Amino acid sequence: MAFPTTESHIEAAERELGVRLPREFRERLVARNGGELTTAGDDWQVFPVFDSTNRKTASRSAGHIVLENRSARGWEGFPPGAVAIASNGSGDLLVLMPKMSSGPLGPLGPQVFVWNHETR
Repeated sequence: MAFPTTESHIEAAERELGVRLPREFRERLVARNGGELTTAGDDWQVFPVFDSTNRKTASRSAGHIVLENRSARGWEGFPPGAVAIASNGSGDLLVLMPKMSSGPLGPLGPQVFVWNHETR
């Protein structure tokens, strides 16, 4: 279930990830931290940022973006510098990639890519 969060929680996640999330994604997280996203080909669970405001928000954000990326970055073929923002529950991920000029730990571009766990 999606719920709003704050800029400070997003900034904390960005510090841990070592990136700056695109404005559009940040705005989505402020309004709906987590939740579902449907594309033409699949349904996705958007990773929330961890929100420690209270027990309810902490529980709802337990599978947060930082935790999910720690895991994904250990998978064979996961792109260097990519940040996973959603999962379809079958191993595939929606990812954001660093802007060409920024290197692996800078601002991310706004374009969303599908990372397929089978083809990498």
